[in-house]
Amino acid sequence: MVAAQFGSASVHDPTKPVHAGPEDGWHGVVAPRSRFAPDSGRYHLYIGYFCPFAHRVNLVRYLKGLDSAIDISVVKAYPKGENGWPGWAFPGANGPDDTYEGSTPDKLFGSKYLHEVYFRTDKDYKGKYSVPALWDTKENTLVNNESLEMLRWMQRGFDEILPERSPERKLTLYPEHLQAKIDEVGEWLTRDLNSGVYKAGFAKDQAAYEKGVIPVFAALNQLEQLIHKNGGPYVLGKAITELDVLAYATAIRFDVVYVQHFKCNLGTIRGNYPVIHEWLKNLYWNVWGFSETTNFKHIKENYTKSHHDINPLAITPLGPYPDVEEGVNLDFSSIKPGVIAHPAVLEQQKNLPAV
Repeated sequence: MVAAQFGSASVHDPTKPVHAGPEDGWHGVVAPRSRFAPDSGRYHLYIGYFCPFAHRVNLVRYLKGLDSAIDISVVKAYPKGENGWPGWAFPGANGPDDTYEGSTPDKLFGSKYLHEVYFRTDKDYKGKYSVPALWDTKENTLVNNESLEMLRWMQRGFDEILPERSPERKLTLYPEHLQAKIDEVGEWLTRDLNSGVYKAGFAKDQAAYEKGVIPVFAALNQLEQLIHKNGGPYVLGKAITELDVLAYATAIRFDVVYVQHFKCNLGTIRGNYPVIHEWLKNLYWNVWGFSETTNFKHIKENYTKSHHDINPLAITPLGPYPDVEEGVNLDFSSIKPGVIAHPAVLEQQKNLPAV
């Protein structure tokens, strides 16, 4: 589930109730000396490897060294059911032969479907049964199912259970001196790239599709320039930030899914954006947590076998091959930035803040 917009105010609002009722999601925060205090083994995370929003929370879980402190249950990549019901399933939902590589049972309750977990907290819940979702085994309740909120507070919420001088404890993806820039870039990155691929992909007519796809490539053009200006290897230079997590979860899906399935084919990352391509390869091959949380089978089969109005025969393309190319060039100054020079894209790009 996605927060409405990116920015410090919307990502964490301490006045917001944990769960305001059946129409609302969950907004709890793990923090020392709070209702949801940090503790190893207390919390359980429900994810799908296919979902970019669950992906970014799982990435923070790895980057912060919480992969052993917070266990996960992984839903199958498909099917989701008609009109979202019964929703994401765990293996075994349809009998002992119902298996799917990389998925897991519901390790807490043995549920067949994720909605059963949601109904344990609110039997009248009317929202989406989405991933990610964090469960508290002590209070027996959902804590949070908003990925942008978890992305922010998970960076610090568990620090006191981490070794005092460990790099994981010291790591923050939202350092004070970069917060203004992270908020500025995160706003258009979330709106135009993370959400933009869905606006293009789920468009019901030509006009809506074109309105959705143009900002996607304006954002990619801008991201290409931003990484190049800052010299890499991360979006803002030498320090990894939330922007790398936000951008990676969409970029790693771009060539393998969004280009063909969502018709985002004005260009590809590997063919048209050499700076983003090197940034992406470096994260995947060289930074712990990125390849470990990326499952291309789940990603490709979820989209191609769940969206029957877009892909009615549910055929999953074999390419592109390989999923991620090898070899990384970290001399970003030697790379000439790429650009999709479609007139509408360039015009749209003028509306974005300067890099």
